[in-house]
Amino acid sequence: MNTKIKVLLVDDHAVVRAGFRMLLSAQESIGEILDIDCGELVIQEYRQFQPDVVVMDLSMPGIGGLEAIRRLIKQYNNALVVVYSIHDEAIYVERAMQAGAKGYVTKNSAPEILAEAVQKVVQGENYIESNLSSVLDDESEQDAELYREVIDLLSPREFDVFCLLAKGMNAHEASEQLCLGYKTVANYSTQIKHKLNANTAAELAHIAMALGVVKR
Repeated sequence: MNTKIKVLLVDDHAVVRAGFRMLLSAQESIGEILDIDCGELVIQEYRQFQPDVVVMDLSMPGIGGLEAIRRLIKQYNNALVVVYSIHDEAIYVERAMQAGAKGYVTKNSAPEILAEAVQKVVQGENYIESNLSSVLDDESEQDAELYREVIDLLSPREFDVFCLLAKGMNAHEASEQLCLGYKTVANYSTQIKHKLNANTAAELAHIAMALGVVKR
């Protein structure tokens, strides 16, 4: 590749973005890097900066990473996105790839893995970190069907709220975590329970454990 890869970094933590920049800029193949702190700015900055690849966190306030990916791909269907997330559960990988990501790497992976993922995706390949691939391969047919059903039922933001509620947060705590209004999260909670046929937080937690979102 003669031209260096332009990267747009999206993460709400300044320290993490600084680490990303240092990690990627050390690679010969990586050129200009622009970083932003929220999903709401992705389309605007993508249009102006025209990156070769977007490195996207999932857990961010506002619209969050999954919805940001979905919106970006809807407007720019050739956009290349590599997710770089703390989440190593299969369902997060499934949802990110369904939203349109081409790569998925966890933040506890070796530093060179992210750079490798960026290069592979720009070359036209999909890239899922090797240990995550094995997790996906090990899913039972029943588990995979359950993933599919929940993915089809919940919007990206509903999924974010579902995960927080299932981990024991109340609507007030989830609204603070996601920087959403309390009434908005309460409405999401009602919609989620209706869609999943769950009446209590305990039932949501049970579904989340079955999906691997909450550890047993």
